[in-house]
This record gives sequence, C-alpha cells and structure tokens, in this order.
Amino acid sequence: RPYGDLDLCFRPEHYDRAEAIRQSPEGAKYNVDVHKGIEKLDDQSLDALFERSEILKLGDVDVRVLKLEDHLRLLCRHLLRHGAWRPLWLCDIAAIVESLPSSFDWNLCLTADRRQADLIACSIGLAHQLLGARIEDTPVSQRARNLPNWLVPAVLKQWKWSQSLDHTAAELMSVSLRHLTHIPKALLLRWPDPVAATFNLKAPFNGLPRLPFQIGDYIVQTFSFLARLPKLLREHL
Repeated sequence: RPYGDLDLCFRPEHYDRAEAIRQSPEGAKYNVDVHKGIEKLDDQSLDALFERSEILKLGDVDVRVLKLEDHLRLLCRHLLRHGAWRPLWLCDIAAIVESLPSSFDWNLCLTADRRQADLIACSIGLAHQLLGARIEDTPVSQRARNLPNWLVPAVLKQWKWSQSLDHTAAELMSVSLRHLTHIPKALLLRWPDPVAATFNLKAPFNGLPRLPFQIGDYIVQTFSFLARLPKLLREHL
C-alpha cells in the first residue's frame, strides 16, 4: 500500500516535544504528521483508546496501534471528514471489513451513539457499493445497501475532480485577500463538498438535499476564518 504520510498521535503534554523533533533537521527528512491527542479523529477519549491499544512489532521496535475496532471506526470517520476524496482510503476500509477476525467486537466499534454507528455504516456501504466489499456477516449490511441517493454520486464526483485527486493545498486565504484576482478561486476552492459538510455539521446522512448543509458549513468556516484573520494578518506582515 502506498503511503502519503505517517500520522503519529501524542498525548497533549508530549505534543510540543514531538513537533520540535518533526521540525528539526533530522525529523524533516521524514513525511510525518503529528497530532495533539485524537479529538479531531475520533470522539472517544484518548485515555480509553490508549487503554485498549495494542503493541505490535515492527522489526525490533514496539509500535503502539489502535485496537482494530477503534481503527476501523477512525478510518470511517476520517474518510467522511475529508469528503472521501481518496479512493485508497475506501480500499483500506474494504480490506479490513473483509478480513475481520471472529472476535471482532462490533458493539465496541459502533459505540452506543446512533449517529456514530451510522457514519461507520455509510462508510462501509461506500466500500460495498463502489468496491464490492463483502458485508454479509456485518450488522450494518442493511444500511450499507441502502445509502442516501446523493452519497455515491458525491463521492464519485470527488474522485473525478483533479483538485481532489492531487490533494493540492489551497493558497492561504490571508494571502489570497491581498490579490483581488485570487479571491474568486480561493472562495470556490473552499466550497465544502456534500460529504464533508454533512460530517462537519454533525448532520444525519439522510435523503434530504445537501445544499443547505453545504451553505451552513461554508458560513461556519467563514466566521471561523474571520475570527482568526487579525492574527493571520499579523503573522504574514
């Protein structure tokens, strides 16, 4: 499997040290992304995830990884959070679902949160409908076969759009504002796709039109940016 980068999650008290190492001349040789905690990736507490985590051998090195149930849930959330723009992420989900051990705890993976469970079911449903992943023995099979009508076309549109395929970083908005001719493109690039907008607003993946959610997410992003704008302008002066 080709990797883009390596994501390492650290406890908040260890994050600054990890970031300093990443930015050092030695650390800069590696394509590593460090995260403070795991709040943006999962809604479970870091302590709970750490307690359930497992140690695997990578050569002579011990590596701590998420428990498989937590790993699958994180992959599903990550897929939707980023609009499912990368097909390889869906391949990861399909591969895990088709190779689950008999001891896999679906109750732990799905959690008691109904919305959380539906996110996972929709992600697995995309793996089933777009990649043919086998889901017969999963408790989400019915939902996976009955996704909202807009979801699969929205993902296929993401895959078709070259900006998504290249995952090219957009110019910073604080930079675009200094060049009037750059502003229209900058605003267009930040228009949220239906999948990410639904995830960001914690809205249900139902059959309702997505445009209101996209507008809502765009408004939230705009106000968040305006709140940060004075600081961003000071940093780029």
